[in-house]
Amino acid sequence: MLAAYELVPLLSWLVLRGRCRRCGARIDWRHPAVEAAAGVLAVALAVALPPAAAIAGMGLAWTLLLLTVLDLDHYWLPDRLTLPLLAAGLLVGAAGIGPVLTDRIIGAAVGWGVLALVALIYVRVRGRIGLGGGDPKLFAAAGAWLGWRMLPVTLLIASAAGLALVLAAVIVRRQVSATTRVPFAPMIAFATIIGWIWVAR
Repeated sequence: MLAAYELVPLLSWLVLRGRCRRCGARIDWRHPAVEAAAGVLAVALAVALPPAAAIAGMGLAWTLLLLTVLDLDHYWLPDRLTLPLLAAGLLVGAAGIGPVLTDRIIGAAVGWGVLALVALIYVRVRGRIGLGGGDPKLFAAAGAWLGWRMLPVTLLIASAAGLALVLAAVIVRRQVSATTRVPFAPMIAFATIIGWIWVAR
């Protein structure tokens, strides 16, 4: 059983020097990295937004962080996370925080439709899957939080971030080809958090 001091985010990893106290097994660096990222996001939102919008934004950002890790590790965006995230965006809109509810409903529909159409066209043209089924649902969730007016900018930021990632991989001489899988959820997450800070100010 873990002691209380072993459960403190980030600090526990530092105190234990990256190893389990009982068995000595190494604790992966990604655990404290994710904890640190969650803390940075919370502070950034608290500084940038009014209290209610910041609290809602923390729930959004932490869920997006979890989805980012899942997509990076497993290319997996489970419905049990993306669909509740979409619903939460609509509830936040109903509470009067950020964009109005009607804009969010339209945003959710348009967000799903745009990426679902892109995925369909890619399959027809290339003969293979380019976007996973979870990406349109995640972009629908982005629309439910940001409203339809922010979707073009959100998609532009996400696409630019994805291009930058691919270019960085080429620069460091990693093998990159037309068939290389690049998870898109981290880019959508990044763009959505920026978008939320903008619309909820």
